[in-house]
Amino acid sequence: MSTPSPVDAARTTKDDLGGVLDRLAEGVVTLDGRGRIVGINRAACRILEIDPVEALDAHCCELLDSQFCGSAEVVRESIREHRPVSDVEVPVETRSGRRRVLVVQTGSLGNGREHRGSVVVLRDVTELAALKEDLARRYRLHNVVGKSKPMREIFRLVEEVADSEATVLIEGESGTGKELVARAIHHLSPRAGGPFVAVHCSIPAEDVLASELFGHVRDAFPGAMRDKRGRFEAAAGGTILLDEVGALPPGIQVTLLRVLQERAVERVGDDRPIGIDVRVIAASHRPLAELVAEGSFRRDLYYKLRVVPMAIPPLRDRRDDVGLLAQHFAERFRDETGRPIEGFSPEALALLVDYAWPGNVRELESAVEYAFVKARRGPIAPAHLPPELGAPAAPAVPPAVDIPPDPSPPERRRGLPPSTSAEAVRAALVGADWNVAKAARRLSISRTTLYKRIAQLKLARPEDEPPV
Repeated sequence: MSTPSPVDAARTTKDDLGGVLDRLAEGVVTLDGRGRIVGINRAACRILEIDPVEALDAHCCELLDSQFCGSAEVVRESIREHRPVSDVEVPVETRSGRRRVLVVQTGSLGNGREHRGSVVVLRDVTELAALKEDLARRYRLHNVVGKSKPMREIFRLVEEVADSEATVLIEGESGTGKELVARAIHHLSPRAGGPFVAVHCSIPAEDVLASELFGHVRDAFPGAMRDKRGRFEAAAGGTILLDEVGALPPGIQVTLLRVLQERAVERVGDDRPIGIDVRVIAASHRPLAELVAEGSFRRDLYYKLRVVPMAIPPLRDRRDDVGLLAQHFAERFRDETGRPIEGFSPEALALLVDYAWPGNVRELESAVEYAFVKARRGPIAPAHLPPELGAPAAPAVPPAVDIPPDPSPPERRRGLPPSTSAEAVRAALVGADWNVAKAARRLSISRTTLYKRIAQLKLARPEDEPPV
């Protein structure tokens, strides 16, 4: 039996490799150093609806047309600069007009010093993307995102009140998204075609605030050189949001009560009423009932505003929404920056969920934006998040005080529960097969605390430990 020549052996190996690639569900496209296609498997031809004979030796961008390359600048830069990327989601419109969503991964062919070409792997995730879009619609009302039970109740109430003319009072801590809820009500109402005007009511000068809300006529006060319409008139046919309405001074409260009762305003310096056609929504970070009890807010105005009350819960009371909101912000910043950042690592997500979020949704948005400054590609890791999310608080020790030696174990001295001793942590991790979530539940601590303890003790999976 004769031995095959090196040429025949190479041809056989290439044919075998081609057969393996043709059996893959993922599309594989091989490019030479000039970006021309030198190999393409059946799955790629099926996904892109192209003929393999036509594809070979064609330029990648010429074949896949501008819609593909134009929407995948990251992929094009990867091929041009020989820098691999992974899990980049790209919308594509095929020749038949069908819209698909592909997840693209690229790699460089060569030995590190010499670039011989690139390989592009395509995975069709159209159905998965449609499912994600359906879930996003289910957990999003206009621009408000949430899937927790309290937020589903808010969604229901927004839909119920949107088509009415009832005045709505939205209360909640700063940063919970009160203005977003107000905009959702306006967007879903018959007034959606009209203006949405938001005015902050904490302007300290009462005459300036009165002019801002109700307008003024020429010479009403020094500097009033012309007539000016106020925010109520500007919102005609639409909705006005009185943000931080609890900060209104007593004189403006009286005027606002009359405006709500008579549906008319009088500009400062004029006594002629001007009819208004406007939906009123009020918002406050402090419960108005407390301000009424303190005597700083009129009871009759309170009940006039509180026709339909809404209470937006703080983010710490709806932790089920943290991951969804974080992903929502990540997708927005990815679109804005073009960075190939896909989601969060399990450790980073655990830090987000376990954090108290005193600044609520606004603080979470800022934290994700911070992560996009620190990260460049791949999933967001704990190191990319703001330090306050992961750094343990330093205990405050009064100066110049003699502290006697503490005979308790080091874990107790660091403020950690006894269950986080080295032996207990190692046993819990081994017993849970290094599933951090399960191990944390066994130890009755948060995942964040356990991740920190693992780092302090320098623990690692047995297969991750270096050989002795």
